[in-house]
Amino acid sequence: MARFTQDPLLGIARIVLWVLLVVIAVAAVGCVLGLIAVPIIWFNQAAIAAHIDGDLPPGAIAQLAPAVALLLTGALAMLACLWRVIVQLMRIVDTVGEGDPFVPVNARRLTQMAWLSLAIQIVSIPMAAAGVWIARVVDKAGAHADVDVDVGINANSLLLVLILFILARVFRKGAAMRADLEGMV
Repeated sequence: MARFTQDPLLGIARIVLWVLLVVIAVAAVGCVLGLIAVPIIWFNQAAIAAHIDGDLPPGAIAQLAPAVALLLTGALAMLACLWRVIVQLMRIVDTVGEGDPFVPVNARRLTQMAWLSLAIQIVSIPMAAAGVWIARVVDKAGAHADVDVDVGINANSLLLVLILFILARVFRKGAAMRADLEGMV
């Protein structure tokens, strides 16, 4: 069968997926650095508050630190799930390029991708709550920042989860049908 290097769509998909992995890695490093910075900022909040221009009420940094840590931890968890989804997709792209996509392992990969996509949605709920709480603390601090927090479950993401579960069944059935056909021949 033709290798994926001869199929421009699969080649482009592979490049895009690698770029996404690099972006996820950079974002994960940023989250880890942010998590390292949160306790440093918390322990030095008096000195930081003295250097910040504006009206920062006492204890505002102490109030924000746990929520920021929650946001960064949630983002890191979401990035880890997304990393795994992309790796699984890359493996599926490889089997398509090899001309053998209807194998049981691809059905398992799609099922795992669906569960990981659902996990991303679940992790986003406490992150949104933390974002709303940060917006309220900032507003009470008198900063009156224009903060837009999108709270709720994304219907498109839930549709993706459903599609992935259905595709997993399609691949499982396709692999079973192919095995039956090979057994007859």
